[in-house]
Amino acid sequence: MKAASLNEIRKDLQAADEDTVRKICIRLARYKKENTELLTYLLYEADNEQAYIENVKEDITELFTTLPKGGNTYFIKKTLRKILRFADRQIRYSGIKQTELEIRIFFCTKVKEARVPLQPGTVLYNLYQQQLKKINAIFEKLPEDLQADYEREVKVL
Repeated sequence: MKAASLNEIRKDLQAADEDTVRKICIRLARYKKENTELLTYLLYEADNEQAYIENVKEDITELFTTLPKGGNTYFIKKTLRKILRFADRQIRYSGIKQTELEIRIFFCTKVKEARVPLQPGTVLYNLYQQQLKKINAIFEKLPEDLQADYEREVKVL
């Protein structure tokens, strides 16, 4: 089966009645956890972005409590990647650059607070540097007034 293009799907959804669209959304939500999470964001959290950011920060803080204490960098790396996948998924749901910037800054701050060993040349160091690159790329695209708001936080990282 060949998948229809997004344009074709959009046209057919506009032509369909409200009840059919509702059934399609519910059926779509059953098959993948990400679809359910995206629908939850769109229905309940998209109207209050700041509360959404705070919820994501709380979830990230909770995930950081699972970070292994000790010197085994393998398990630290696996846990950080798990947290980063969660953060990236939440960023994708929002699609707002300011939200992405806040979540990435918070992630890097939590990494520093957890005192993760970031010796140059390690996977952990590269992971952290990639986040800094993404933060700087987003930061440069923001308007000047928002850049002034986040400038101090970015410099601390």
